[in-house]
Amino acid sequence: MAVTTVYKEPAPIVDRENPLESMMSRFNIAADILGLDEQTYNVLKAADKQVIVSIPVTMDDGKVQVFEGYRVVHNTILGPSKGGIRYDKNVHLDEVKALAAWMTWKCAVVDIPYGGAKGGIICDPTTMSPGEIERMTRAYTLAMKDVFGPDRDIPAPDMGTGPREMAWLMDEFSKTNGMTTPAVVTGKPLVMGGSLGRTEATGRGVMVSALAAMKKLGMDPTKATAAVQGFGNVGSWAAKLLSEQGVTIKAVSDVSGAYWNENGINVDEAIAYKNAHNGRLDGYTGAQLMDNADDLLLADVDVLVPAAVEDVITEHNADRIKAKLIVEGANGPTSASADSIINEKGIMVVPDILANSGGVTVSYFEWVQNKQGFKWTEQMVTERADRIMNDAFEKVYATSQKYNIPMRIAAYVVAIDKVAQTYKFRGAY
Repeated sequence: MAVTTVYKEPAPIVDRENPLESMMSRFNIAADILGLDEQTYNVLKAADKQVIVSIPVTMDDGKVQVFEGYRVVHNTILGPSKGGIRYDKNVHLDEVKALAAWMTWKCAVVDIPYGGAKGGIICDPTTMSPGEIERMTRAYTLAMKDVFGPDRDIPAPDMGTGPREMAWLMDEFSKTNGMTTPAVVTGKPLVMGGSLGRTEATGRGVMVSALAAMKKLGMDPTKATAAVQGFGNVGSWAAKLLSEQGVTIKAVSDVSGAYWNENGINVDEAIAYKNAHNGRLDGYTGAQLMDNADDLLLADVDVLVPAAVEDVITEHNADRIKAKLIVEGANGPTSASADSIINEKGIMVVPDILANSGGVTVSYFEWVQNKQGFKWTEQMVTERADRIMNDAFEKVYATSQKYNIPMRIAAYVVAIDKVAQTYKFRGAY
């Protein structure tokens, strides 16, 4: 049987900032503000565990391809580690390490008892059959059986994965464990113990954060305008829920381009069109296709929601952003080099580790329900998630006022302080 190895870790992309370095630059500033001692600093900056596995998969043509998979557990001081698994051809270890650390701070800032982790497989799921993806998912789960666990490390969906992959992961782990173990993973289908309210949770958290920030800025949502980059799960829900609060969504974008309507896009209509056209906005006539999709970031709107990928706001375009408020739906959409430019312009930023933490909050609720063996109503889920998001925003905002620092650094200060205090109470040896 022929065996080929595919998708080695790609070389770093030279025109993008290293995501790990971006995360650490913010971490270092917050650590200085807190006066973190050297011992605690060294413990918190390092990942607890980095696991790299080779995943042999029999493809549909009978050949075996060997994929490379990762799982980085950054920290478990607050509780079991939590974080998604992404299937993407551009996955690389530094990205996974950065995302794992962001998960630690994200869980801490919303005060849920999790540490941070992240996983990924270098692959192109768009070229693979469902059977190939299933075999790869199950092989990855088996390779990580000593890492995953409902009280150790709890995966979730991320880029390129969803409820289907989480169902396979839960099933494979349950087989190795000898019992059905729904709490090992979140983001599952509802019939398998998934939570009501999970699908829209991240986008809803973006909406709640945006409204809280607009209140601080004295902005009336019914008179405000917004542009949303990325029209996947997070961006589409954020756009829909913001529009329901009266915000005029003037621009949205996906891989097919950016779409502008001066009078406002009918978001429900755009979502229906996307769902009817293989998840893409190609040919959408409810708005005008912009000449350059990146111009959406520079649109003349009040609120900008980058909800696509990392490093879209950089030192090269930050000085041309017109929005008064940026609410980060994606992980790491703003490079560290752009921070000072945005701060000098007086733009308020609700950072990723706060704005998009609605997803992990409801993932936590799913885990709690699985452990309880009891299902919550959707109203219970959304009310509790909204309260947690609002409380977290107020704490970060108060910290930004106390130290006269941007919201991004304030979020890191809140998160690092919580983890550092817990570390000191737990002790070291």
